[in-house]
Amino acid sequence: MNRIPPLSKSKTEAAVKTTTATATDDASAASAHAQQMIDVSKLPAEAAVEQLIDHAVSMEASDLFFVSNEQHVAVLVRHLGVVRPISVLSTEQGRRCLSHIKANSGMDLTEKRRPIDGRWIFNRRSDGEGDDGGPVDLRINVIPTMYGEDFAMRLLARGNKLYDVEQLGMTRDQLVAYQQMIAAPSGLILITGPTGSGKTATLYASLIKLNDGKRKINTIEDPIEYAIDGLRQSQVNPQIELGFSELLRSVLRQSPDVIMVGEIRDEETARIAVRAANSGMLVFATLHSASAPGAVQSMLSLGAHPHFLAQSMRGVVAQRLVRTLCPDCRMSFDVSDAPHTFDAVRPWLADDEGKTLYAPRGCDNCTQTGYSGRTGVFEVMPITKSLRTLISDGKPMREIRDKAIDEKMLEFRSSALLKVARGQTSTEEVFRVIPSEHMLMDE
Repeated sequence: MNRIPPLSKSKTEAAVKTTTATATDDASAASAHAQQMIDVSKLPAEAAVEQLIDHAVSMEASDLFFVSNEQHVAVLVRHLGVVRPISVLSTEQGRRCLSHIKANSGMDLTEKRRPIDGRWIFNRRSDGEGDDGGPVDLRINVIPTMYGEDFAMRLLARGNKLYDVEQLGMTRDQLVAYQQMIAAPSGLILITGPTGSGKTATLYASLIKLNDGKRKINTIEDPIEYAIDGLRQSQVNPQIELGFSELLRSVLRQSPDVIMVGEIRDEETARIAVRAANSGMLVFATLHSASAPGAVQSMLSLGAHPHFLAQSMRGVVAQRLVRTLCPDCRMSFDVSDAPHTFDAVRPWLADDEGKTLYAPRGCDNCTQTGYSGRTGVFEVMPITKSLRTLISDGKPMREIRDKAIDEKMLEFRSSALLKVARGQTSTEEVFRVIPSEHMLMDE
């Protein structure tokens, strides 16, 4: 079988050791954390909350957390996929801050025993130095814990620029294959990956590309993260038992050309999505699946009929997000003494690529982290005639995967190794994000 050779364990571990040995040391990491910490201990609750939210948004964090401990409340952010502290509140100040957040997000201040969800449109002030402020949509969840309540706040800045399909991080071949998928008039396209892997960015980028005024596009989301002109967007509401399947049945009666289902969670939603794709609509949906071939098995386990699933599917995209190295401070290392490091992806590399390995260092421009952004690592699996036959016959995932690789699907390990060879990310970052079973194989 003519398949891409795997990234071997010995070669990969050697690359990891090279990078790790020269990565940012503990003192630099401590300095980075110190630079990101802010002191709000002397501020009233309203001002403290405002400053913490503003700080999290300004550093482009995706989430802000208030975590109740025995003697304090820790405030943390998730930035570029990594959770780090930004402040510490006393127990009393933390209690006042949490009550202020509850009051502004429409929550019951007296309810402390049950999980609660809320929403707060927070208006940031302009700082007069280029940041114009603007509204931030805060989606808030509260749960009771041993030492008090924990708050998780998803930060959705309305001014955020959405991605184009070309900016997601796919290779040239992957991009061509995916653009052919979404250009189809009908069929099912599955976007898979764990929470925080960038599925929403891929969905919105795809819908924006199709949003040319010639198609009726309906979405079913939980929640609606970005309002986009031209899309008919609906949100599920579990409190009135309005889930994905109920909304999807109603949306089908709206005669759409394109449907986006935020997540397929149950058998009924899976069957309706397959039926809609077979009836002439282009359907996008997300799943929690570890790989592109694994998405087929997930759909079958949710009760989709193998024949109808095979006929409806146009393709699967599995993805992860890795941090990109800061271009101002990344360190380079010659790998000429290990000439076979990038053999697995040599056909996809230019002549001047794959000769250097890069590692994070840290500078003021990247707040001493060594990383400045994120990009996607993808498996893009178009459903060909031969794959359609395997799915219809109920063949196991391994057989579907082998056939997809024979037909030039780039696996996670090769897709990730391309990012390393091109200096976009580090080996340690790849191993942090992508499960080892996708990266390591014994020789």
